[in-house]
Amino acid sequence: MILTMKKGYSEQELLQVVWQINEVGLETHVSRGSERTVVGVIGDTRKLSKDLLARLPQIESVSPVLKPFKLASRDFHPDDTIVSVNGVKIGGKDFTVIAGPCSVESEQQLREACQGVKEAGAKILRGSAYKPRSSPYSFQGLGEEGLKILRKVANEFDMVVETEVMDTREVKKAAKYVDMLRIGARNMYNTDLLKEVGKLRKPVILKRGMSSTIQEFLLAAEYLLNEGNNEVILCERGIRTFETETRFTLDIGCIPVVQQLSHLPIIVDPSHAAGKRYIVPALSKAALAAGADGMIIEVHPNPDEALSDGPQQLNIEQFKMLMKEMHKFGNAMDKGLAKIAVQ
Repeated sequence: MILTMKKGYSEQELLQVVWQINEVGLETHVSRGSERTVVGVIGDTRKLSKDLLARLPQIESVSPVLKPFKLASRDFHPDDTIVSVNGVKIGGKDFTVIAGPCSVESEQQLREACQGVKEAGAKILRGSAYKPRSSPYSFQGLGEEGLKILRKVANEFDMVVETEVMDTREVKKAAKYVDMLRIGARNMYNTDLLKEVGKLRKPVILKRGMSSTIQEFLLAAEYLLNEGNNEVILCERGIRTFETETRFTLDIGCIPVVQQLSHLPIIVDPSHAAGKRYIVPALSKAALAAGADGMIIEVHPNPDEALSDGPQQLNIEQFKMLMKEMHKFGNAMDKGLAKIAVQ
């Protein structure tokens, strides 16, 4: 249920509404937009008298929320959410670029990658210390040693840094080292992990499951929001279809649909969707053209020697060239690449 406050309401009148709802055991979520303030009611709303609420002088309207996702819905939060991490914003007018290797392999490898992506204009360093792999014999990541390397290199280059978490037991440990967490496509349905990350109140990138619908994607975000973490960034990374020439099929249509349904920022992962580096630049530009708030892209100093996902990673020179092209494209669309200085 959504209660829309009348213009000119007092803070005391808002508190009265919240108190009445809390008195019957329901939770409230107050969203103050530029045009209106809404109070979202969470729980069994049959306990409330809709007629009584509608008669309150400070209430303009009472309406049900028909969507299964409540807190992620634009009905609950009319204005766009902008997530800020140490001064770097995701959402709004800028197209924010997150870049770095698929996995942390060594301090030297990450340092070279970080220096290169920062010079090209990336604002956030990516890198995984834990890697979900299809084969148990593939490189699984460096674990906590990888987290230490991420923090050390990020501090050296004054970069915001993120990493993937796969297990509830890793969440608090990873959170000590990085500024943002990432939940991968394989774990979008891992509700225990979603709840644990939601409790941390640390910015989180949530990737769409490879076989999930948009509604299921937003319901996964709802788990994070319901635990109190409002700093959620959605990531479209491609879904599995019958096509075999690309690793996944990038659902560009997901971007405007999500922006219509939800207030959360949405970025794109062109690397995992493509699976082949020559496709990555075209998908990156498509994401920008479709109105995405940014991208997370894999860049490695020497992709042919990468321990994971080498074929889809750009080298540093390829990334710099792409960023120059993206900068020109973004200016034409009035969507700046986070105020980058093109080299």
